[in-house]
Amino acid sequence: MERPPNVVDFTPDSHLFPFESRWFESSVGPLHYIDEGSGQTLLLLHGNPDWGFLYRKIVLELRDQFRCVVPDYPGFGLSVHPDGYGYTPGEHSAVVAEFVAHLELDDMIVMGQDWGGPIGMDLASRDPDRVHGLVMGNTWFWPDDSRMIRTFSKVMGSAPVQWLITNRNFFVTVVMKRSLQIKLSEHEFSHYTDVVPTPESRAGIAVFPQQILDAHPWLAELEERVAQTLRGKPTLLVFGRKDPALASDEFIERWQREFPDAVLTELPSAGHYIQEDAPHEIARAIRAAFAD
Repeated sequence: MERPPNVVDFTPDSHLFPFESRWFESSVGPLHYIDEGSGQTLLLLHGNPDWGFLYRKIVLELRDQFRCVVPDYPGFGLSVHPDGYGYTPGEHSAVVAEFVAHLELDDMIVMGQDWGGPIGMDLASRDPDRVHGLVMGNTWFWPDDSRMIRTFSKVMGSAPVQWLITNRNFFVTVVMKRSLQIKLSEHEFSHYTDVVPTPESRAGIAVFPQQILDAHPWLAELEERVAQTLRGKPTLLVFGRKDPALASDEFIERWQREFPDAVLTELPSAGHYIQEDAPHEIARAIRAAFAD
């Protein structure tokens, strides 16, 4: 499909990202996505500051057995950067819900990592009849008051660091790069830096850290709804244990209390960005948990 006129002018390397780009005309503008393979649908939701490129290796491994659908939120990847959009997780979830309804996705397995977890859990808990199961890793869906998380949100949301995020692409070039346990080539990593080439294009990246605290009311409501709608869904937990914030024993135990029948796959060499650090292990775990 031809690129819409009002999205970032970036073309992924076809050797690294050998997928057809598609766009859905959402209520806020063109939403970029890929739709690869056939079989049961896997809806793969990214976090911050990345986009669907993060899932490329998992899609390549699973598209022979699953339909892999990977959208970019507004303001991320190749999607529109809308005027008047707040880039909150609730807004992202609403747009992805439009997208899911448009594609008539049913019997989905919803995977989320980082902010993809709360966004995916919100989407799934609002329409649980569409959802077969969950894959969640290095993420949460409740208001978190742990010291490390609160400190991260306050520091990253402070005026000086917000300036660095928007003007120096700090979240991508420093925070994300240092969090990766594998070393990407310069060309590979450019797929994260070059899709946000201007300060204006980094607005969504800057908002997410603030939302860790600012979205507490939304997360509290989500926590309650999840308990009422999703607790019986088949759930796979895939946690990179080198993530000090979102893969502590306390975090994993919290998930296991909420989903006592969940299957846990620990990724000992993976950090926060599990899709880059351990794609083969994740793909293998999804096959084991959900393949017929």
